[in-house]
Amino acid sequence: MKEALQALTAAASLDATSHERRQANRAQANLLELAVIAARHRATLGEISDAFEKAFGRYSATIRSISGVYSAESMQDPEMKEAMRLADEFAKAEGRRPRILVAKMGQDGHDRGAKVIATSFADIGFDVDIGPLFQTPQEVAKQAIENDVHVLGISSLAGGHKTLVPEVIKELRETYKRPDILVVAGGVIPPNDYDFLKQAGCFDVYGPGTKIPVAAKGIIEAIDGTWILINADVASTHWVDP
Repeated sequence: MKEALQALTAAASLDATSHERRQANRAQANLLELAVIAARHRATLGEISDAFEKAFGRYSATIRSISGVYSAESMQDPEMKEAMRLADEFAKAEGRRPRILVAKMGQDGHDRGAKVIATSFADIGFDVDIGPLFQTPQEVAKQAIENDVHVLGISSLAGGHKTLVPEVIKELRETYKRPDILVVAGGVIPPNDYDFLKQAGCFDVYGPGTKIPVAAKGIIEAIDGTWILINADVASTHWVDP
């Protein structure tokens, strides 16, 4: 198997060079054929992908977000105005705006909803960070710490929530000793799983049809209460209503 994977990487490396060498190489070696040979030697899909990655690298999507679209449609909504007011009050009290990291974990490449949340929360008054696709819980927790966020918002549309959400909460609490970072989840999550996630330490779960300003208001009120507890030196791993 090792030799089959090495042959695949060698052929892919030639294929990744100039156009002329690529055409000459294709006359001698077919990457699909070599991948099938590796599979017949019991190589896994991950091992075959790693062999290609050594030659081609790993694709990283460019993260783009826009602003003003959500607020342009929602400025007359009283709940939107209230959420913006709370964000402004939080900024005045804490010296910075509420900050959220919107994260995707596992093999979940569905990021449109996450970008809608990122854009709308920015219009409400949050500082928003958007994480790369396909992260591990460890990578997400590390980014949350490095970015000094108040909130970690996990977008899940591929069914990995019962494994990935508890893992990232555990990482924040046990590895980094940061139970003060509020963790919320949203996306296509069965309502029957909401209690499971909350018992694991998730503050709230937002499914399809959630009004974004209402969610933002609840999050701001929660982190405001959390920071009051921290400043009083009585923070715990159990969330309480402010």
